[in-house]
Amino acid sequence: MTDERCLARGAVERIGDAESQCSVEIGDWSDSRTMSVPDHGVAVAACLEQLTDPEHGVLKDPDEVTAIGFKAVHGGRLSGVFRVDDEVLDAMAEMNAAAPAHNPPYIAAMKTLRKRFANLPLIAAFETDFHRTIPPSRREYAIPRQWADEFHVRKYGFHGASHRYIASRSAELLGRVDARVISCHLGGSSSLTAIENRQSVMTTMGMTPQTGLPQNNRVGDFDPFALPLIIERTGMSLEEVLSRLASHGGLLGLSGQSGDIRDLESAAASGDSPAQLALDVFVQEIRRHLGGMIVAMGGVDAIVFTGGIGEKGARIRAAVCEGLEELGIVADADANQAVSGEATFHAPQSRTQLWVIPTNEEVIVARQCVEVLEHS
Repeated sequence: MTDERCLARGAVERIGDAESQCSVEIGDWSDSRTMSVPDHGVAVAACLEQLTDPEHGVLKDPDEVTAIGFKAVHGGRLSGVFRVDDEVLDAMAEMNAAAPAHNPPYIAAMKTLRKRFANLPLIAAFETDFHRTIPPSRREYAIPRQWADEFHVRKYGFHGASHRYIASRSAELLGRVDARVISCHLGGSSSLTAIENRQSVMTTMGMTPQTGLPQNNRVGDFDPFALPLIIERTGMSLEEVLSRLASHGGLLGLSGQSGDIRDLESAAASGDSPAQLALDVFVQEIRRHLGGMIVAMGGVDAIVFTGGIGEKGARIRAAVCEGLEELGIVADADANQAVSGEATFHAPQSRTQLWVIPTNEEVIVARQCVEVLEHS
């Protein structure tokens, strides 16, 4: 971390399945293995074996690892960066109902790794932490005060590591720490965040990662008073309805076929109207929130696209920026199509800079781990 070099990158996919894939890239060398990985303890052990490979490894010994950082999702009453201990695990468990797809697997992994690597510090960097600077008028729901005070029901915001990186990197690229930036993290899970002075001042996700923009298979914003009608008409329980909204909603629900933008664009080009509707709803929701953030900040100096769709989706970027000349937002069509890596695509007459910046959530979590270790 002295020069923030990435020594290796990799993944363990399908943990818990009969066959898992463990892959790593170290320089020009890569290794991929199919093996049984029943839990995260075995996964980390497999990673360490690859990282200490006698010929290609970047570590001589597993003891060289100083810490394992987690891009933790929801800590409710805890928001910040902490060594994983019983209090952290309890706080996460309290929010299981709000983040059922995220918190339980994280908790299970943390407990397993605490047992298997007892002397290795585990650091939880909560996604919500970056959004603690949002003013109360933009984070409170219009609900009974007791619910907010006793049950911690409010807008938390997520994708904190990604938006934090964009806040830092955009300030460097613009040469301004006071710039008004809208970070558009668009991917399988999407959110927008308004940034002033490198701080979050407004975001689209609320109490849970299910809200805000429609996700690939998650509903996004939804009227809760529709739930009793759905339960009555379908005979499903509340838990079943919520599960459907969290797994078969979003772009998948709208299109009836896929939540992947690439699939939807291909289908729409062939005349598939539900696929086109899903794309249109996605773009319109981005534009709706974008407009609200411009008003909230009194203007915008730069709009940044990041995440898989934000970085690769030229059509989505063009559609989001279309017809916004009166707001000083003008895209250059050729530059947009030619984007590769970190690049601009605004036209010369645009008052707002348009950027694509690949995010780096890993380096943000690594920096946060170092800070915790240096102060503990």
